[in-house]
Amino acid sequence: QVQLVESGGGLVQPGGSRRLSCAASGSIFSINFMGWFRQAPGKQRELVAVVSDSGSTKSANSVKGRFTISRDNAKNTVYLQMNSLKPEDTAVYYCAAGQVIGTGYDINYWGKGTLVTVSS
Repeated sequence: QVQLVESGGGLVQPGGSRRLSCAASGSIFSINFMGWFRQAPGKQRELVAVVSDSGSTKSANSVKGRFTISRDNAKNTVYLQMNSLKPEDTAVYYCAAGQVIGTGYDINYWGKGTLVTVSS
C-alpha cells in the first residue's frame, strides 16, 4: 500500500500562485509515476500533470505554461507549482500514483484531495 498526503490548498486571488505538495509513503517501489488530477464542481476528474520515475512529464493543455510539476525522489514528494491562477482552476486537487502502462496511467492510489479556490 502507498499513502499519499497532500498539502498546500487554500484561497488564492486570480493571477496568484500556489504550490501543492504530495508526500508518498509505504510501498514506494510499487509505483513509477505520481501526479495531480483535479475535479471542479459538476465536472469530471481530469489530469493536471504527472511525472514518471524517469522524470518525464505530461501536462494538460489548459495548464501548460502556468503549472509545473516536479519531484524530490529523496523525499518521495511531488510538487505542483501553480502560477497565473484563474477562477477556472478552482477545484479539488488530488494526488495520484501508480504505474505507467504504455501511453496511459494505471492509478492505484489517490490522496484525499486538497481544495484550491481562485477568487477575489
